[in-house]
Amino acid sequence: MARVILFNKPFGVLSQFTDKGTEGSPRATLSDYIDLPGVYPAGRLDRDSEGLMVLTDDGALQARISSPKYKRPKSYLAQVEGVPSEDQLAQLRKGVTLKDGPTRPAKVARIDPPDLWERDPPVRFRKTVPDGWLQLTITEGRNRQVRRMCAHVGLPCLRLVRWSVGDWTLDGLEPGQWTDAFTG
Repeated sequence: MARVILFNKPFGVLSQFTDKGTEGSPRATLSDYIDLPGVYPAGRLDRDSEGLMVLTDDGALQARISSPKYKRPKSYLAQVEGVPSEDQLAQLRKGVTLKDGPTRPAKVARIDPPDLWERDPPVRFRKTVPDGWLQLTITEGRNRQVRRMCAHVGLPCLRLVRWSVGDWTLDGLEPGQWTDAFTG
């Protein structure tokens, strides 16, 4: 049976086990939180994004989770700059055309601010610029896709948290915590 790990990746952590970046102060990686041999990330999550990462020791399962051809839904909570309009939501629901081509339609809804952990560092607050929250579900996973889609319709992301991948969710996981998931 495949081993599946659910991990709540904190802000600022790379979604890989080693930092092959620039010399100097090393950046936080998965190895700072997970000391399990033989498990690998099924997909990526940007350093400046938070939330659910799925890791597994099964290469075929890893491909089914991360490949866009399987259309596995991924849901995000996005704090955006501005108050989302119905027109902006409609554009996201229809799909937008980014530099790397059109996106699949997203499921999207305005939501009340979710009850999340405090982010470190905190999101920049500006009294003169309102913000709002969206819940978005996509079935792709291009580089920085949710951020680019939101920016494309005039709603830059201030904070982005991946809440679920398929049926797996962050429910009950604090930042930096991981748990074994049953795959069935």
